[in-house]
Amino acid sequence: MAKAFSDDLRRRFLSAYKRGEETLEELAERFMVSLAYGKKLRGQFRRTGQMERIEQRRGSPRKLLDKHREQLRGWLLAVPDLTLNQLREKLEQERRLVISRAQIARVLKRMGLKLKKSHSTPRSATRSKTAAGGKSSSRGSRRSRQTSSSSWTKAVSPRA
Repeated sequence: MAKAFSDDLRRRFLSAYKRGEETLEELAERFMVSLAYGKKLRGQFRRTGQMERIEQRRGSPRKLLDKHREQLRGWLLAVPDLTLNQLREKLEQERRLVISRAQIARVLKRMGLKLKKSHSTPRSATRSKTAAGGKSSSRGSRRSRQTSSSSWTKAVSPRA
């Protein structure tokens, strides 16, 4: 990322402009800055009267304060199975704080807290193996996938 010009350069440029020494174009050439940058400096100076660089604010201020983080920690210690949606709803109802699930997830990660991952089905015990014993390609033909799954079904299904 490009570095900002120094405040010293800004002050010298604007002081020369204020004294009326040269035109804006000539000053830009003399100080080796673009004309657009010179116009930007002049505009900021006219609006604020300040020659130094105006500090830029980046992003929006954090909504989750320390008290909210501690509340999240307390809820998760009491009930570790809470989902992001449930945490979001609790914050909205009890703290009147509207925040996205993604923001809650980022905060929990920063705090070192993990959500319990629960899957609706157990991990499959059936994995197709190649002759060498490695995992088979997921791009196999449909017929070979059907054959392998149907043979597994036949082998496992109880016989009457």
